[in-house]
Amino acid sequence: MAALYTADILRLATDIPFQERLPDADATVEKRSPVCGSQIVVDVKLDAEGRVERLGQQVKACALGQASAALMGRNALGRSPDDLCQARDALSAYLAGERSDPGGWPGLDIFGPAVAYPARHRSICLAFEAVAEAAANAKAAY
Repeated sequence: MAALYTADILRLATDIPFQERLPDADATVEKRSPVCGSQIVVDVKLDAEGRVERLGQQVKACALGQASAALMGRNALGRSPDDLCQARDALSAYLAGERSDPGGWPGLDIFGPAVAYPARHRSICLAFEAVAEAAANAKAAY
């Protein structure tokens, strides 16, 4: 288990961007992992082209969930709901051993050691599940 909590994971966990909630969000989604209790709330505001213009998140998670929220937050702006769904699906398939890479989202290969720990997958996926669902809900509301 110690191999999961590398210095890089711990560094990411302390550098989560956009930790302010959006009072004018187009959509908000909350996700929780019943296994470890990790929880994330994601707010999104889309621009006129339907891409994420602003992001807010509240993260109460283990170091893996925090690191995932950091990677999601660093690269979510400017992404379409389809981009976010693809990232979510690629990460989930990677952790499940269904693909050899985590897709094109920067930095997700850091979770390679977690493939062997299925109980940790949910926490790692929370941020991507929440942002993909929030963006899709916001787009549907337009």
